[in-house]
Amino acid sequence: MTTLYGIVNCDTVKSARTWLTEQGVDYTFVDFKKQGVPSAMLPGWIEAVGLDTLINRRGPTWRKLDPGVQERVVDAPSAIAVMQEHSSVIKRPVVVWGDGVVTVGFDSERFAERLAACRS
Repeated sequence: MTTLYGIVNCDTVKSARTWLTEQGVDYTFVDFKKQGVPSAMLPGWIEAVGLDTLINRRGPTWRKLDPGVQERVVDAPSAIAVMQEHSSVIKRPVVVWGDGVVTVGFDSERFAERLAACRS
């Protein structure tokens, strides 16, 4: 089962959800705002894609953070603390595909490749 994590009103999440639906993919959507960030998943996501991919340092939420908070994000534990408190710093969508592979962001070609890998 594929699980897509994100925020309902994020345009990139909307695009990813639309693409998955159009491809007939059975997936679960987890809304960070309603259901919270799945804390137990964060270490695995960081291991799979790295902090620089998972944390959106270009987004408005990151830019609004106190510079002291930004400077403290130096390793997985400090990043997890910030992601739990400010879920919008997580780049979206995070997708855990049926085969366990984690991807971040939406690109239709990459999604097609992942879908093909999961179906084979």
